[in-house]
Amino acid sequence: MRRNIGRKIQPFLYLLPSIVILIFIYLYSFISLLKDSFYNISTKTAVFVGLRNYINVFGDSLFWDSLLHNLIIIVVTLPVLIIFSILFAVFLYERIKGWKAYRVIVFLPYIFAITVIGIAFSYIFTYRGVLNYILNLLHLKFLALDWLGSPRVAIFTLIFVIIWKELGFGVILLYSRMMSIPEEIYDAAKVDGVSWWQNLRYITIPQLRSIIEFYAVIIVITMLSWIFNYVYVMTSGGPGNSTNVAEYYIYRRAFQYNQMNVANTASVILFIVTLILVFIRFKLERREEEIID
Repeated sequence: MRRNIGRKIQPFLYLLPSIVILIFIYLYSFISLLKDSFYNISTKTAVFVGLRNYINVFGDSLFWDSLLHNLIIIVVTLPVLIIFSILFAVFLYERIKGWKAYRVIVFLPYIFAITVIGIAFSYIFTYRGVLNYILNLLHLKFLALDWLGSPRVAIFTLIFVIIWKELGFGVILLYSRMMSIPEEIYDAAKVDGVSWWQNLRYITIPQLRSIIEFYAVIIVITMLSWIFNYVYVMTSGGPGNSTNVAEYYIYRRAFQYNQMNVANTASVILFIVTLILVFIRFKLERREEEIID
């Protein structure tokens, strides 16, 4: 009996040091952040203000605009990244001509630093940049836009760069899963005369379902809390506030305006919003599984 209990506890003992470090880094930091959100710490002495910081943040239209921009980025990037990741993973799995070179080309942007990519694309997408220069040479001047200087276009230019950078991770993730699918399944489908589209719909996508769901959660978390560098390097939240996202809002409040109480409060709200979206995603996943069963 004791040996059985010891065997069950043993894995957790190995994980204990890592768990303690994670609790100290994340849980302690969040509790400290949550506590500070109820204080005004912009002065030398912290003053308890209750929910005043939350009322101020919720009443700030700039905060809601920045959060809306995050949601726009999620709505656009989520389906695009998933669809193209599946397609490119399938093409690589089918060993199309030059597939090794394509694999490197697709994954290479993911390993570049965001600052490098941001600076490079800033030169490409400025009004007098490389892209508009090429369009003018091709007598397509009517397509030349102020890609980063127009409030209507800037956020979609930013989204394009994010997709170009993040696509490689999804492709390799799904491609790795496809490598573990038994080839007998595809061989049997080929004998039965299954078309390429039916192969994709009825065999490949169901086999990739769990990885796609995991990747969808990663995308949501990334688009809410890991796109600060793109905005900071390429647009600085502009023009106006058209590309201002929640992370950049927090950064400006903390380090440009010295409003740490507002930054702490906005950070807590962003964390809660992220948890809610991830929770909704898992709820929808369970509901789909119940319907299928």
